[in-house]
Amino acid sequence: MQFSHIHDLVKKIKANIQRVIVGKEDIIDLLLVSLISSGHVLLEDVPGMGKTLLAKCLAKSLNCDFKRIQFTPDLLPSDISGINFFNQKHGEFQFRPGPIFTNILLADEINRATPRTQSSLLECMEERQVTIDGETMGLQRPFMVIATQNPIEIQGTFPLPEAQLDRFLMKIYMGYPTTEEGIEILMRFKEQNPFEDIPCVATGEEITAAQQDYVKVYVSNDLIKYMVNIVEMTRKHNDVHLGVSPRGSQALLKASQVYAIVQGRDYVIPDDVKAMAKPVLRHRMILRSAVAIKGSQADDIIDQILKEVPVPSEERLWEREG
Repeated sequence: MQFSHIHDLVKKIKANIQRVIVGKEDIIDLLLVSLISSGHVLLEDVPGMGKTLLAKCLAKSLNCDFKRIQFTPDLLPSDISGINFFNQKHGEFQFRPGPIFTNILLADEINRATPRTQSSLLECMEERQVTIDGETMGLQRPFMVIATQNPIEIQGTFPLPEAQLDRFLMKIYMGYPTTEEGIEILMRFKEQNPFEDIPCVATGEEITAAQQDYVKVYVSNDLIKYMVNIVEMTRKHNDVHLGVSPRGSQALLKASQVYAIVQGRDYVIPDDVKAMAKPVLRHRMILRSAVAIKGSQADDIIDQILKEVPVPSEERLWEREG
């Protein structure tokens, strides 16, 4: 396979993470798809589900710089980006970089910070740069933000605005473990924390190279039209107030390309698009208030859309145009 180096890289990192994380293969795949496609991830679930541990396992598996920010209501934008301060010893202003200058940034409980602080991540997540006192500074690559939030607590939290949500390539739910997985978790963590022993298995250079190469994965014109049709259906659906933006359709394409490599192919098929539809699109749709009261979820609407949009014929998927 033309992209075997990416496939092997993902497989190696996944195996390393699974030395700590029990089960959750699909979740780990989604996290690695986001990493390779230069995207950011929002992990949402109740406390104690392993969101922070999963992010730390990914960071420790890479020979990259890692920073963690515990978001609180009193956190300021300068606490994230950095600040220019006057050095009395040298008699001049100097820049003290914030934790945003890293490769993997864990934004823990991001919805506990004020909207002003949350907005400080907008530029760096989309443009990989930070502007401080009129000076723009680029961020090193790879750069990935993994944010966590608790969907249940309301007091003391500030819901992420749509512009912020749209910066995340995926929104992922961890979910409870099965009975067998729960037993394995207790057995694995009974005597010691296996996180302390996992090694580094990949470099930042390998990740950056993979981020440049995956875009060559073949996608037929029919499949591109299929993705656009799915996105357009979110804009026309009766239960959706605002549908998915063009940034969302680009995210669906990127995620599908990387997911195809994870599955051992150098071309995208409709199953790749379907697998990526929920994590990529669920947080980019604003449902009508009446629908939210009835309890309908974005995932249910996406399932309905996937059933209604015609799937391209298979015989044309891997025929290279031209």
